[in-house]
Amino acid sequence: MRRREVLTLIGGLAASAAWPRAWAQQPRMPVIGILSGQTQQSETERLEAVRKGLKETGFAEGQNVAIESRFADGRDDRLPMLAAELARRDVAVILAITTAVAFAAKAATATIPIVFVLGADPVELHLVASFNRPGGNVTGVAILINKLVAKRLELLCEIVPGAATLGMLVDSNNPNAEADARDAQEAATALGRTLFVAKVAAPSELDAAFAALLERRVAALLVAPNANFRVWRQQLMALTARHGLPASYPNSDFVAAGGLMSYGTDQFDVYRQAGVYLGRILKGEKPAELPVVQPTKFEFALNLKTAKALGLTIPQALLVAADEVIE
Repeated sequence: MRRREVLTLIGGLAASAAWPRAWAQQPRMPVIGILSGQTQQSETERLEAVRKGLKETGFAEGQNVAIESRFADGRDDRLPMLAAELARRDVAVILAITTAVAFAAKAATATIPIVFVLGADPVELHLVASFNRPGGNVTGVAILINKLVAKRLELLCEIVPGAATLGMLVDSNNPNAEADARDAQEAATALGRTLFVAKVAAPSELDAAFAALLERRVAALLVAPNANFRVWRQQLMALTARHGLPASYPNSDFVAAGGLMSYGTDQFDVYRQAGVYLGRILKGEKPAELPVVQPTKFEFALNLKTAKALGLTIPQALLVAADEVIE
């Protein structure tokens, strides 16, 4: 072999040996852990909003950030195990969707930053020290949707003016259940209505709950904000239709699926804001110093096809006020 060929071969081998070292020196792509109590399918639109928020802060999945998700499929008993999996995976930050999930994530790690999206007051729940200075490793978006219950009942009574007795459906496993029921009772009393609260802990209990509502001659139903109700949505809405019961839901996705009405936060914007916080934390900001976000965009949605099926006439003033009208 000629001298020039030998030198070329040695140089090539040296470069090949350097490749693994150069690869090892590349920075590891940060991983976002997403934890939800619902199904992957039910979270599709929300997670698209999260990705939009991430993009606003310069992060794109598969390019400079990875996402690893865990879904409990409506089984809250699986949340501690799934949260522990993400903690062991040593993700850079965890997105915890709903209150029960936030508690599971916080129990799993005191060091990995957590961004929550929940409907209750995180200070009252002791998830954070205050809205402005959360402290610890937790911050996020607090929808405070239970505080909208008075408005939801008011709108429901305008649509069903003769409803002397109102019903409310709550998930007894929800940490917010008692507070939601209390707020609804106060709002119903202020409107001069009686409120009967039916509690369920599993979809198998929905039939019995509706039987109890009908026995109390409930004329309209308020469905409490709860992650599991989204998972059980088809069964829940089939029961309201079967019994001809006008119902108010917390989010417009219920109305798009055939529910009568909803009043709540703009869900896409809420999860976009959560994505922005994930990106800011990836850039080095501390959750302890990121104030808890409170949404300012709200949506009122109506389904006129459902109203007609129930024999209801929607007042013109409400049609004008609605952000979304499905015909």
